[in-house]
Amino acid sequence: MSYRHQFLDNSPCDLPPGKVVCVGLNYAAHVAEMKSKNIGEPLLFIKPATALTPMQEPLRIPEGRGACHFESEMALLIGQPLKNCKEEDVIKSIAGVGIALDLTLRDLQKQLKAAGQPWEKAKGWDGACPISPFVKTEGVADLQNVDIKLWQNGALKQDGNTRQMITQVVPLITYITQFFTLLPGDVVLTGTPEGVGPLEVGDALELELGSLLKINTGFVRSGN
Repeated sequence: MSYRHQFLDNSPCDLPPGKVVCVGLNYAAHVAEMKSKNIGEPLLFIKPATALTPMQEPLRIPEGRGACHFESEMALLIGQPLKNCKEEDVIKSIAGVGIALDLTLRDLQKQLKAAGQPWEKAKGWDGACPISPFVKTEGVADLQNVDIKLWQNGALKQDGNTRQMITQVVPLITYITQFFTLLPGDVVLTGTPEGVGPLEVGDALELELGSLLKINTGFVRSGN
């Protein structure tokens, strides 16, 4: 199925799917569980538009590439161009808020990191960013006080809140635009709380973004 951005209220969304700009290690507890360290500024990487896939569809784990881990994150849909922006420009440029999975081929990522190579093959493969429909920004009271939860086969695995971000939404997007122009239809993933882990064929996931939305992936199946 080809991907198109959607709003939860089914109103028209004419924003084209764009790049996905991600921030790594943006929650202190996740930094600790990964046995990493805070580098003092946001760690940025990009997934291509072809990584986007509807969260409602069955998720595909690439075969023969080792462990695939889930990482749930608040996702922001960009509605206006942003380049070298000021902080006061950020909120009015966010068209919607959703929840996404930064799927990661963890074994491959470790191999690439050990070799000093980029992560794209572990993070940016087709379907590596399942994403929900978006809630319009005017329906969100405070982007820095939203619960992020993920259940795997009924067991709560991730339970965080966006107030725990090391770099919060406004300064994060301001920082991103110093390096990458954000265009309408681009998506920003804001980091994952602790509790990431491996997926298995047949798993069922349920994700919740505060009181804004709850979504099920159905089941996880292998594929190319």
